Amino acid sequence: MSIISWNVRGLGKPRAVNCLRNSLRGIHPQFLLLMETKLSARRMERVRHKCGFRFGIDVAAVGSRGGLSFGWKPESNVHLRSYSKHHIDVEIHDDDNGPWRLIGFYGNPVEQSRPESWDLLRQLATDQSLPWIVVGDFNEILYSFEKNGGRQRSTRNMALFQDTLVDCDLTDLGFKGVWYTWEHGRLATNNIRERLDRAVANPSWWERFPEYSVTHLSHTISDHCPLRVESTSSNGHSRRKLESGFRFEASWVLEDDIEHTIQ
Repeated sequence: MSIISWNVRGLGKPRAVNCLRNSLRGIHPQFLLLMETKLSARRMERVRHKCGFRFGIDVAAVGSRGGLSFGWKPESNVHLRSYSKHHIDVEIHDDDNGPWRLIGFYGNPVEQSRPESWDLLRQLATDQSLPWIVVGDFNEILYSFEKNGGRQRSTRNMALFQDTLVDCDLTDLGFKGVWYTWEHGRLATNNIRERLDRAVANPSWWERFPEYSVTHLSHTISDHCPLRVESTSSNGHSRRKLESGFRFEASWVLEDDIEHTIQ
C-alpha cells in the first residue's frame, strides 16, 4: 500500500501539472491525496486523469482557495463515507488488509478558525469501528521544535492540536527524511521551516500495518514536501521500501525531554 499526500499550492498552470506527473512517475502510488488544488472539481478531474488516476473524488476550490482531490488505482475497492472542503473520508476494502479508513485532511489555514478543524476531526473519530489513518496538511505543529524561523507558534494552539489527537486516539506516525514539510524564504534572514504535514493513526491501524514508513520527499512545484506513506499488512504482503536519512520515531513524543533531544 502506497499513499502520496501533497499540498500542491495550485495546479492551474500546465507546468505545475507536468511537474506533478513527473514526480509521480517514479513513485507509482496506489492512492493520491492533493490539497490546495485551487481548481474547480471538473478541472481537477481532468488533471487527475492526466496523472493516471481514473477513479477519484474532487472537491472544488472556493474561488482561488482550497480544493481537494483523492485518486485511486482501479484495483482498489474504495467507498466514499463523507467529504467537505477540509477532508475526504473513504473506506477501503482489499483482500490483503481487510477494511480500513483513509482520511485526507486539510486543516483550516486561518488561525482563528483552526478549532473548527479539530471539531471536524473529533466528529470523524466518533466511529472507531475500523483501523483509520489521517494524512495531510494540518496547518499546525505539535511541538515548538517543529518550527525554525519566524515568530513562535502559540503554545495554546499547539496544545489544542495535541488534545485533539489524544481525544481521537490518534498517534503521530513519525517520518524519514528532512524534519520539515514546509519552507518559505530562501535567505537565512527570512527562512522559515515547519512540519505542517503528517500522518496519524489509531492503534488498530498500527496493528493492521505494523511495517510502515512515512517519508518526506523533496518539494518541487510547492513549498510543501510530498508525504509518502508505505506499509505492509500484518500478513506480510508487499515489501516496504525505506530511504536513507533522519527518522523521527513516533514513540519519541512520549519522552519528557523530547524538545531537548531534538534541539
